[in-house]
Amino acid sequence: MACSGQLHVDIELKSPAEKVWGTIRDSTKIFPEALSHDYKNIEVLEGDGKAPGSIRLFSYAEGSPIVKVSKERIDSVDEAGKIYVYSIIDGDLMKYYKTFIGKIIVIPKGESSLVKWSCEFEKASEEIPDPSVIKEFAVKNFVEIDDYLHTKA
Repeated sequence: MACSGQLHVDIELKSPAEKVWGTIRDSTKIFPEALSHDYKNIEVLEGDGKAPGSIRLFSYAEGSPIVKVSKERIDSVDEAGKIYVYSIIDGDLMKYYKTFIGKIIVIPKGESSLVKWSCEFEKASEEIPDPSVIKEFAVKNFVEIDDYLHTKA
């Protein structure tokens, strides 16, 4: 009868952790540029778009499954530990999940990196599936960012 849960995935990338982390921190600008098939626009509504408390509005393109708009609040950022925590606070995802909290950790692995993405969620109803499609979208985005960093560098 549990309507809440967690999903986790580890993604090994060729790019160094500093570059991956920098891309995540600068995602407001970089994601719509590098992943235009998935992101139309990311607009900063409150704050600077990087600090905890900042709120950003994501407009997704055709590549995005089920979600076309979402509003994200940055909950915490640990620059030294390369940890980014965010909550979805409005938009299409809220039709399916009462709460959705994402966490990204970037871990250096020599010249490459490991990205650990996870989410905690509470479903709007028992019939709603786990957000596996969102997890797959995150994996695809990190792999594409890795490719972008390699072609751009």
